[in-house]
Parts: sequence; structure tokens; C-alpha cells
Amino acid sequence: MPSLGADMESGRLLEWRVKPGDAVHRGDIVAVVDTDKAAIEIEVFCDGVVEKLLVPAGEQVPVGTPLALIRAAAEPAVQAGEIRQVPAAAAPPSPAGPAPQPASQPSPSPGASVTAAGPRASPAARKLARERGVDLAAIAGTGPDAAITVADVERAGAAAPPPVSAMRRTIAAAMSRSKREIPHYYLGTSIDLQPAVAFLEARNAARPVTERLLPAALLIKAVALACREVPEMNGHFADGAFAPSAEVRLGFAVALRGGGLVAPALPAPDRQALDEVMRMLRDVVERARAGRLRSSEIAGQTITVTSLGDRGVESVFGVIHPPQVALVGFGRIAERPWVHDGKVLVRPAVHASLSADHRVSDGHRGAVFLEAVARFLQRPEGL
Repeated sequence: MPSLGADMESGRLLEWRVKPGDAVHRGDIVAVVDTDKAAIEIEVFCDGVVEKLLVPAGEQVPVGTPLALIRAAAEPAVQAGEIRQVPAAAAPPSPAGPAPQPASQPSPSPGASVTAAGPRASPAARKLARERGVDLAAIAGTGPDAAITVADVERAGAAAPPPVSAMRRTIAAAMSRSKREIPHYYLGTSIDLQPAVAFLEARNAARPVTERLLPAALLIKAVALACREVPEMNGHFADGAFAPSAEVRLGFAVALRGGGLVAPALPAPDRQALDEVMRMLRDVVERARAGRLRSSEIAGQTITVTSLGDRGVESVFGVIHPPQVALVGFGRIAERPWVHDGKVLVRPAVHASLSADHRVSDGHRGAVFLEAVARFLQRPEGL
């Protein structure tokens, strides 16, 4: 059972997508695991043949429990009574290093499947049912092959208020630990976005709606580039020391349909073109809300960005998610009075905040970081 976050202690195996004898390759999805935050697709990071499934679907097991045995394709199969130490389906990489990139492949079907965990239902529907106390056996599914969908669960649970979810308890425990252990400091600044807004309008003028750049892509890349200039914001604090990361692995907070949030990773946005950053963002947000995140996307983040501007929030000061050491928050982009070249003008602006770990950086370095974010946003043609 992989560790899919510093606060994860166990997970429930929802379904297997392989069986003994199947060949697997680096990046293949082999199972779906339910955590307190989301249903996560588990990848392998090696090539081989599935020798044996060690945990049945529906079982809750601690982190570190072997789930399957995988042998190299050239090795002989295990004979009855023989014991061989074979690597299990691999967990995501350690937070101290960058995640390996899975091989390109078609995305597995997100549809529901029959498992030992209960009635035919998608992982997202199964998780929502547990959070709202809905009995799946009492629901008639409307999905393909009568599978239970998220909409079916929402209808069934509409009459009763949802209980306090496991996700809320997990988030509360993690954030309480963060506030106890991390000496937070907070900085905030307002950034003139007139150049960025004009840049977006020009880039999007001839594009269809589905291909337009959103301000979030610029915010993400500006933060990622600022991490290069102030590396104290990008890495992990563990075992009493800070380990800066050579790669920017930026987590972007996504609100989920059933409540709560996850912050899946966007790998190396500082090295990607804006169009690619936008494509990655759209993809990961869609799959996060559909309950189809991969294990490599849920661990190893080196800094987190949260943006609540679409909810009308002026500013947000977040809580750092350990072992990370910084979180950047953005409020809504709104027209505000702004002094420019000695004149008071109306210009679009956004409030940016930094929550940072005082064991690793101080207010001066935090200010340098926010200044870098502002500078990149005011020169969007260089992003």
C-alpha cells in the first residue's frame, strides 16, 4: 500500500485492474486505492508479469503492506512452496525526489466495475456514498450496465445531511499538526495584472473557448519560476533539516464535488510552455473531480498553490502541508484603483499571499519570492 501523503496511515483496495499472469509496464494502472481524500489509481514503475495478488479488493490495509508480487518477464514463475522476494507494485517516489514520469498510454476507462467491495459503482461514487452514509445496495444505478454513478449517490443522499466525512477529519488532523509543528509566517501583496490580462486577451482572441488560456496558468508558472530564484520555498523539511528540490513539483488545490480538496502535482511547470501548463491543469482538475487521480500525482509536491478567486475571495492565507515549506494563495482578479506613472487608474489586480516555514526562510526571503512572482506576472510574454 503506497503512502499517498504524509497524513495517510492506511488505504482500502477498491479494485484490481490486473490479474495473475498479466504483463505490466512502467506507468500502467494496476489497482484503485481509496484514501480518506480520494480514490487513487495505482501505477507500477517497472516492467514485469503479475505473479500474485496479495490483498483482496475491499480490504483496508496499512501503508507499506505488499499488494502484489511482480516478477521480471524473463524470470520463471514461482513454484508451489517456493518463496521469492519480488518487488511489489511500486509506490510513488519518495517526497525527497522527483516523481518518475509514466510512459504514454491510453487512459483506462473511468467506468464502474464489479469488485469484492460491493455493488457495481465507480470509485468516486463509492467514496461519496461512504462520506454521506448512503447504502449502495439500496441504490438503482443509472450508469452503463446499471452501474451506480456519483449523481445516483447524490440523489439518494439528498434527503439527509452528510455526516462529518473521513476527509474532513484527515484534513483537520493534518492541518492541526502543521500549525503545531511548523512556525508559519505570512506575507501578502497586491499585484497589477494589467499586462497579464492584456496578454491573455491577445492570446485568446482567435482561440475556441476550450483552448483558451486561463489566468491560473500564468499564476502557476509565475510561482514555479519564482521557486528557481528563491529555492528555500521549494522542497521538504524532514528529519530536522530542509532538502531543497531540484524540480518544481507544484501542487494545485482542487475542490471536490463531495466536499474537501486535494492538491495533485503538476510536474515541472517552470519548464513547460503556457499551453502545456493549461493542458496539464485542465486534465488534472477533471480527473481529480472524477476520482481518477494517479498515485504519482498525489505525492511528492514541493510547493502548493491555492486560488479561490473564482469564489469571490479577496485573499487567502493557507496552512502549509508538511513536509512542504510554503504555500501561495491567490484571491480574485478585480478592478481596483492603482497609481501608475503618477496617475490613479483603474486596473485589474490580484492579492497574492505566502505562507512559509520560518525554520527554512524568513520574511526577507519571502518578500523576495513574492516580488519575483509579481515581476513574472507583469512580464507575461516571458512566461
